[in-house]
Amino acid sequence: MFRERREALMSRMRDAVAVFFAAPEQIRNRDVHFDYRQESDFFFLTGFEEPEAVLVVAPGRDEGDRVALFLRTRDPAKEVWDGERVGVDRAVERLGVDKAFPIESLAKTLPEWLKGARRLYFPLGRCPEDDAAIVAATKAARLHRKHGHDTPGDMLDPEDLLHEIRLLKSHAELESMRHAAALTNLGHRRAMAMCRPGVYEYQLQAAMEYEWSVRGARRTAYSSIVGSGPNACVLHYRTNHRRIEGGDLVLIDAGCEYDYYASDVTRTFPANGRFTDAQRQCYALVLAAQKASIAQCRPGHTFDAVHQATLRVLAQGMIDLGLIEGPLETALSEKRYERYYMHRTSHWLGMDVHDVGRYYLGGTSRALEPGMVLTVEPGIYIAPHDEQAPVAFRGIGIRIEDDIAVTQGEPDVLTAAIPKEIADIEALVGTAPFEIA
Repeated sequence: MFRERREALMSRMRDAVAVFFAAPEQIRNRDVHFDYRQESDFFFLTGFEEPEAVLVVAPGRDEGDRVALFLRTRDPAKEVWDGERVGVDRAVERLGVDKAFPIESLAKTLPEWLKGARRLYFPLGRCPEDDAAIVAATKAARLHRKHGHDTPGDMLDPEDLLHEIRLLKSHAELESMRHAAALTNLGHRRAMAMCRPGVYEYQLQAAMEYEWSVRGARRTAYSSIVGSGPNACVLHYRTNHRRIEGGDLVLIDAGCEYDYYASDVTRTFPANGRFTDAQRQCYALVLAAQKASIAQCRPGHTFDAVHQATLRVLAQGMIDLGLIEGPLETALSEKRYERYYMHRTSHWLGMDVHDVGRYYLGGTSRALEPGMVLTVEPGIYIAPHDEQAPVAFRGIGIRIEDDIAVTQGEPDVLTAAIPKEIADIEALVGTAPFEIA
């Protein structure tokens, strides 16, 4: 699989070489590191999870000498502390690369691998240390020019090549995303079932993430959002420390990562198991907007059409609820809806929760294609102290988000099993005992 991905990349590169660095380790505090997660492009091409590694892809070289991996050597003393390393001697067999070198030899060896290429693909600007290594290597490679060899004169970001490959998901990738969605379903259901007034936001987070972890999804796709009451109106609220009260809405935006693929789901539900009339009206509006946008997730429809479908439904609903003034076309043209809906409806989803791939081509919203996966996540956020809103609606924050795979036919809602209909939510909330031993 990883070899095939590298071949796909090389087929698009022509007279170029590409260099990818592994993610650096990051200090959390003092001598404690953050949990390590490999950089997505690097893992996509190698399947290799160790830090201090560099991949070089050079399609212009001879067959069997086109892919090199620089990595850490075996070190028994350090492996006692941090675990076994693949090592240079086993990298070719285990990872399917053509050549393997010690990472310490990068400065000396990389200029040789740049020889013969006119362009260099490298994401300049992500890491100063990596940038410095590339600048030094390109300078050293120029010495080959006096012997008649080409060396890179242009440096390009590899996203237009590699990220377009990543944007269209293979069958295997979609299966990983389905599994992530299935586990995310279990977590959200558990949180809904355990919710009741008096529970803390972080306790719902813990219950949800436990369901994922014990089933093999040991990473969240992003920091979980559990916002109750006024916190549901904060788009990226992550403190998760408030005690949930009766009458609150609880907004959970959370998903697990499985096999390096993300799920991204938001559900909103009443803490005491029953929506108030005002909450029900707002929730029904957001759900209608989401369904209208999901219907747009078909081949040939544009990415922007998904957002426009949400805007039309939400804006008309806000007019009907007395939140903004109409008529509809004026409300849309003047963006009056932005007071209560201030974000886009969708983003790509894959190895990264905000995944790679261009949204516009030549200034035009791109057409959706089978294999693309995107979120659909309309919302409405009415601040508690918004004096322009009717009193009954103040403090209501609602978002509903699902993960959609574009197919040849109907949209495939990967997260459809997670309850979002009003009756289903009210039947589930508070049905599981909440106990702390």
